[in-house]
Amino acid sequence: MESFGRGIRKRRINMWKILTFIIAMPIIDLYILVKASKSMGFWTTVMLIIVTGIAGYYLARSEGKVVISSINRELSRGRIPSDDLLTGVSILIGGIFLVVPGILTDIIGITMILPGTRDLYKKYIKKKLEYKIRKGNSSLFLKW
Repeated sequence: MESFGRGIRKRRINMWKILTFIIAMPIIDLYILVKASKSMGFWTTVMLIIVTGIAGYYLARSEGKVVISSINRELSRGRIPSDDLLTGVSILIGGIFLVVPGILTDIIGITMILPGTRDLYKKYIKKKLEYKIRKGNSSLFLKW
């Protein structure tokens, strides 16, 4: 029964981390946008946001097509495409970050989509998943 209580506390801590991230990210992005607007000008900053959003969409779309074809190829060979699935998750999250207006979210999004830097995120996700499996908690759903 003691371990059950620790599990609930750990989930609450994880939820606080996620909530803090969700609240802090727009505040940091807004601060950077205001500073960028003051130094580059309002319309230049707006154009930067629009261009990165459009470029990010097309980059995520093209990289996503490559990953989907790789996943289909592995499935047709009867193999589980674990690395390709992590790549797909990274591209999906990166694409979401690129659609959200903001310079910091754009930087994170681009680094999650580009093949060279994407590996860092994949290693982190893989490490977290392995930790959850070793602890006996393989659930990936957030429980409120």
